[in-house]
Amino acid sequence: MEDNRIEIDSGLCSGCGACVSVCPTGTISLVDGKAVVSGTESISCGHCEAVCPQGAVRVLAIDQEMSHFQTFRAENDWLAPGRYSTSGLVQLMASRRSCRCFADKPVDRALLEDLIKIGVTAPSGTNCQAWTFTVMPTRKAVLSVAEHIASYYRKLNSTAEKTLLRLFLKMIGKGELDAYFHGYYQKVKRALEHWQDAGREHLFHGATAAIVVGSRPGASCPAEDALLATQNILLGAHSMGLSSCLIGFAVAAMKRDPSIQLTLGIPSAEQIHAVIALGYSDEVYQHTTGRKKVTSRYFEG
Repeated sequence: MEDNRIEIDSGLCSGCGACVSVCPTGTISLVDGKAVVSGTESISCGHCEAVCPQGAVRVLAIDQEMSHFQTFRAENDWLAPGRYSTSGLVQLMASRRSCRCFADKPVDRALLEDLIKIGVTAPSGTNCQAWTFTVMPTRKAVLSVAEHIASYYRKLNSTAEKTLLRLFLKMIGKGELDAYFHGYYQKVKRALEHWQDAGREHLFHGATAAIVVGSRPGASCPAEDALLATQNILLGAHSMGLSSCLIGFAVAAMKRDPSIQLTLGIPSAEQIHAVIALGYSDEVYQHTTGRKKVTSRYFEG
């Protein structure tokens, strides 16, 4: 494919063979002491371009603009393993918390665009990068989507109130509705009533922006790819002064009611994997906290 083409400047190439060694698809070979493109299976990972000491290799699918940010300057020098502060990384990850009290302050669109660029620095299966990002840049847009999701849950709660229906479905091996009734019905009912009576929207917690992370068809592991990008966005947001919260209820509603996805302009062929609420927090914490105990499992072969 044209987009997967690799160009090698033979005048700059020193014949060191570094690009040959790192290519995961065996697309590059050494011929007469120079690197040449000898295969057609490039996944456009950029290893060859990144490893070349002479700057002789160019992967055409890589958009240089994706490495240029509007709100900060990114360093392009490669950090070798062990060259970054593990303590600082852990502090960032532990400091990022799910925000449920957003301030009424808009998020600049440049920040949202930079966050997506941060997201796509994540790895993806066979480097397919089939993720998609749909941005709700204003509180008005967030509220519009929240109304559609609330409508879905009103209908779901109405259905879940039918005891005989729940029991029948459970008897034939379809206990999802009964599980929802016992696990979430009352919580959702209270939230919907509070929104209607007091005007307090509990779904996005007052967030003034949001990003929906999805995937196009054809990816080998679409959910994993999208969630890795999502984690990048969560950490990037915290470093940029924003707070975030994953909205699982929104993901569930979009998966079960395709009309919500279409309302956002997301094609029906795409899958939704995460909805990230974004904004400025009204919360201030003093310390990081830990996690529940994890017992690791080892296999020695």
